[in-house]
Amino acid sequence: MADEAHGAADEGGLVFHPMDQFIVKPLFGGDTVGLFTVTNVTLWMALAVLAIFALLVISTSKRAIVPGRGQSIAELAYGFIYKMVEDVAGKDATPYFPYIMTLFMFIVCSNFLGLLPMSFTTTSHIAVTAIMAMAVFLTVTVLGFVKHGVGFLSLFWISAAPLPLRPVLALIEIISYFVRPISHSIRLAGNMMAGHAVIKVFAGFAAVTLIAPVSVLAITAIYALEVLVSFIQAYVFAILTCVYLKDALHPHH
Repeated sequence: MADEAHGAADEGGLVFHPMDQFIVKPLFGGDTVGLFTVTNVTLWMALAVLAIFALLVISTSKRAIVPGRGQSIAELAYGFIYKMVEDVAGKDATPYFPYIMTLFMFIVCSNFLGLLPMSFTTTSHIAVTAIMAMAVFLTVTVLGFVKHGVGFLSLFWISAAPLPLRPVLALIEIISYFVRPISHSIRLAGNMMAGHAVIKVFAGFAAVTLIAPVSVLAITAIYALEVLVSFIQAYVFAILTCVYLKDALHPHH
């Protein structure tokens, strides 16, 4: 099969690898990625942090009654996430707003930066999203026990259900609770990876003269969809964090 693929390439066949864009590579040469190796992931995560700093700090450093574009975006983001935390998790969850705001801004900036040509989408890697999801999981679990002690375990005991069903439902609740960081991380990474892979596939067909116009139209449509998905996935990650936070603050069914 490998020989056939090389033969097709030699004959001028269409050969492209949509998953190559997700390969982690050392930024300063070499083939080995070690624990402290600076990679393309490191670069684009740093750029996401710089973008957040520029938007939330630099653009609001000279605040005005009539805001400029940067200040307007920063204020809209702040108000949007603050209201979401308040509505979903309750007013007593607002002290944890900075954490959720940080998560949202990092994910949305990373997603949008990943749409730039020749960029790297850090949120397409499960290693990145899993760290954020595990941090949320551990934070809300520790917070639940700190706030309620052993009473936090009442989250798994559905007192409204008939007594014979409660042990079964408790087992289901425990399993679903520990699956949270897995689903939380895979949802974001899977959506970002799938969209970018599809764009790369259609980009490969753009080299074929007969279907190039169709391919370009498809890329344009998918790219527009990816802009929307980039925001929605950041929103979903943040709102699920709020839901988990609400469970930690109010575990009683």
